Amino acid sequence: MKHSISYIFGVLAIFTLMCGTAAVADTYEGRTKCSSCHKSQAKSWKDTAHGKAMESLKPGTRKEAKLKAKLDPDKDYTQDKDCVGCHVDGFGKKGGYTVEAPKKPLAAVGCESCHGPGKAYRGDHRKAGQVFESKGTTTQRKVLADKGQDFTFEEACSACHLNYEGSPWKGAKAPYTPFTPEVDKKYTFDFDKMVKDVKAMHEHYKLDGTFVGEPKFKYHDEFQANAKEKVADKKDKKGKD
Repeated sequence: MKHSISYIFGVLAIFTLMCGTAAVADTYEGRTKCSSCHKSQAKSWKDTAHGKAMESLKPGTRKEAKLKAKLDPDKDYTQDKDCVGCHVDGFGKKGGYTVEAPKKPLAAVGCESCHGPGKAYRGDHRKAGQVFESKGTTTQRKVLADKGQDFTFEEACSACHLNYEGSPWKGAKAPYTPFTPEVDKKYTFDFDKMVKDVKAMHEHYKLDGTFVGEPKFKYHDEFQANAKEKVADKKDKKGKD
């Protein structure tokens, strides 16, 4: 009997641990946490199309584009749940943006829309940077990937830019985006081209080399070969990758 009870408690403990880990793994924190270290990237991002994503939902903005897509240019779409999801971080997901209780650090297409919800991996990211700064020891990217950091991005981008009826992307489902290639050819989405557009994403800055190994974004080396030197800040933490 004692063994049975011990076994049950053991199973419950493992289940609780697994559930707790899962709950943390998919939790969004907001770009403030990321930009506290990645200052140069964050500053560049603010002026991009992604950085101003919520602005485009406000009344009177992008009138011509909205009319073409048969939308009301005078309507406030910031409260429309069929629209908001592609203009914020983590809509409909744990810790993500909500219409009922909007959080400014999640309003716009920020860090976690591409890199994944940061609650689980951000601590490892920071610790690795501190170790690299003090000892020069690198960390495998797999540590972050195992905690949920996304190193591919393509599916995350397709979920909005290719989410329309008749899309070549197999994951398309309602509510669909009204901004399709049929409305205007400029909405034709080519991931390999658009991911290199700093006006949509952000400028790339030299990283310290804290993280090594796979998985690595397919354009990582190309971006780093042409990256800018990050803006000096005495409060910056080293080892951002």
